[in-house]
Amino acid sequence: MSCEQIYSHRDLEVGDLVEFKRGLYSHWAVYIGGGEVVHLAGEEDDGLANVGGRHVFTVSGTTFNKALVRIDLFDDVAGLDKVYRNNTKDKRWSPFSAPEIVRRALSKLGRVGYNLIFSNCEHFVSWCRYDMERSDQVDSFKTGFLVGLAAVATTALVGFLGGRSKTKEEKEKEEESY
Repeated sequence: MSCEQIYSHRDLEVGDLVEFKRGLYSHWAVYIGGGEVVHLAGEEDDGLANVGGRHVFTVSGTTFNKALVRIDLFDDVAGLDKVYRNNTKDKRWSPFSAPEIVRRALSKLGRVGYNLIFSNCEHFVSWCRYDMERSDQVDSFKTGFLVGLAAVATTALVGFLGGRSKTKEEKEKEEESY
C-alpha cells in the first residue's frame, strides 16, 4: 500500500488510515464509511478543537488532557488540509480486516487522554489497524532529536579536547625556553 492524496471520502475504503497534513504535523483518523472518521481529537466545547470549520489537533489535547476518541464527518476534519490515504505501514505489519479495524476504533469512543509521545492520534489509528501503537512522526522527531543531541555532544567533546591542558612534553619544552 502506498500513500496517495485523496480529494473526497469517496476515494477511501472502510478501514483506511487517513492522514490530514497540517503543516508541521499530521492528524490521523480511521475511515469507517458513510463519510465518517474516528479519531483522537480535542473536545468540541474546549474552544480550541474547531477553529473556522476545521479541527486544529490540538494544543488542547496536550495542554489540558481533553482529547477523546470521537466520530466526525470526514469533510469537517479535512477542512482545507491536504488529505492522504496512508496505509504504508501495511508493508511492515499485517492489517486487521476492515470490519475489525472499525470495531476496534469504535470500541474506544469517548476514551479521554492524549500524550504527544505515547498516545497521540497516530498511535490510536495504528492500534486500530495493526494492534501496534506506533507513530512515525514521533519516531522521526526522536531520531532527529537524538542526532542533534549527538552532534552537540560531539562538538562539546571536540571543544573540550581541543582546549585541554598542555601535554607533559609541551610543558617541558616551555620550561626549557625560560
